[in-house]
Amino acid sequence: METIGRDLGEMQRVPLATAHVEALRAAGTPATYAAGTYIVQPGDPVDCFVYVDEGEIEVVDAFSGRRYGSSTLGPTQFMAEISFLSGGVWTMPMRAALDTQVVKVPRHAMLRLMADMPEMSDIIITVLSARRRRQLDNRDGTLVLIGEDDDRDIRCIAEFASRNRLPFASHSVGSPEAIRVATSCVIPIDKPAVIFGRDRVIAEPTPHKIAELLGLNLDVARCEAFDVLIVGGGPAGVAAGVYAGAEGLNALVVEDIAIGGQAGTSSRIENYMGFPTGISGADLVWRGEIQAMKFGTRFIMPRRVERLERLENGQFCATFDNGQQVRTGAVIVATGVQYRRLPIPRFAEFEGAGIYYAATENEARYCQGTEAIVIGGGNSAGQAAMYLSRSAGHVRLLVRGTSLATSMSHYLSSRLEADPRISIEYGAQVTALHGTDKLDAVTIQKDGEEEQTIQVCAMFVMVGAAPNSDWLTGLVALDDQGFVMTGDPVDGGSPYATSCPGIFAVGDVRSGSVKRVASSVGEGSVVISKVWEYLNG
Repeated sequence: METIGRDLGEMQRVPLATAHVEALRAAGTPATYAAGTYIVQPGDPVDCFVYVDEGEIEVVDAFSGRRYGSSTLGPTQFMAEISFLSGGVWTMPMRAALDTQVVKVPRHAMLRLMADMPEMSDIIITVLSARRRRQLDNRDGTLVLIGEDDDRDIRCIAEFASRNRLPFASHSVGSPEAIRVATSCVIPIDKPAVIFGRDRVIAEPTPHKIAELLGLNLDVARCEAFDVLIVGGGPAGVAAGVYAGAEGLNALVVEDIAIGGQAGTSSRIENYMGFPTGISGADLVWRGEIQAMKFGTRFIMPRRVERLERLENGQFCATFDNGQQVRTGAVIVATGVQYRRLPIPRFAEFEGAGIYYAATENEARYCQGTEAIVIGGGNSAGQAAMYLSRSAGHVRLLVRGTSLATSMSHYLSSRLEADPRISIEYGAQVTALHGTDKLDAVTIQKDGEEEQTIQVCAMFVMVGAAPNSDWLTGLVALDDQGFVMTGDPVDGGSPYATSCPGIFAVGDVRSGSVKRVASSVGEGSVVISKVWEYLNG
């Protein structure tokens, strides 16, 4: 299956061309670091691109102070992380192993060079993506979680980091690695903790705090102006961000949970053109995010638009959940849908503690060798069941109807039926949940049969889809289910224009849309031409 980048250990190194290096020297300034000098620390802003002329730079284990791994950076190589594109922060300490001379190019100047020299941009982005892939594959990072299996808040951080492709390490309380880290940070060795670098222990950890530490929840200037505000970071929103940036529009993408949206919870998409071996939804959208950032599109998350107002001059003012506001000439609504909660007693109590809405590598680890339940009859539910069956001892797919023919792709339902580790139970629903701190068992009711209580490790809910459109009530026309109406029914003038000029809707949130990743990407791409016409009409 395709992943977010190439294998750094196997890829052939491609050095920057002479013209690229000359451009770096012209835009940057020389700097010298004595052996043993730290060049950056975790949390420092990635505000420059560092090209190595002479010497050697090593990655450092933040908790031991020793060299991390065997690889170092030498002459003609460069020091940068993928967060360079977004203006985030460094996640690993970097130190001069020898007396080292470098060229430092300010971030904005470097982004301009990359835009003007696509061959250089391709080399740099390929390397940065491969570096991030290695961190994720090795489950390494200066963000360290202790007690993920024991603490709901830390599981929430793990899910947030995993879905956003942020590298982190996770250790069980009392494990040798957890004791080493805790001792280094001078914190109790028998309690859960979230640590970033050696000196930052996060009290009462939340995704918002982690986003701020890692430079994802970037502040915008007071009433900063954009050409287009894209609300939602799923396939449609990210595709719109790619094409908006490519067309020179000043665009901002706002996402309230994780880049990837609901598609990001799909563990394997096999029917998306160009990926014959499949790709996870999170990896697919991550690639799009990198493309968009290369063109200058900005992303902030987790942040939610709570209110949207039309100003007298025709522009819009969006107010975020932290009270900040931005102005924009046009708005693209790409907020998608969310799975509905089930009307089962204690359901909210077990959310994040046995009940999940995504089946990614992170959740699959909780199901090792045990029983898991997936509720739903659509493609997402089928993909989740297939993915979980690789780690769980057995997966039950509960479907309220009598067939998958009308709700799931044939190739997927055929695989489910043929997999001995998966059982499909039709006419079935969960009626009760059991457990104390986390979900331990569920009661299942099947048509015409007595209730059955079974031990489970986790339950994945993927039923129904409610549009994320409440914040638009009174501003644009919605259908009777809350989906945003566009096109001829509201005299929109284009298939994606809403009843309010300047507001467009794409993807799953749009009334009548085809609920597929490919169609969402297509709509997000095409809508930019209409946004351009509106802004320049």
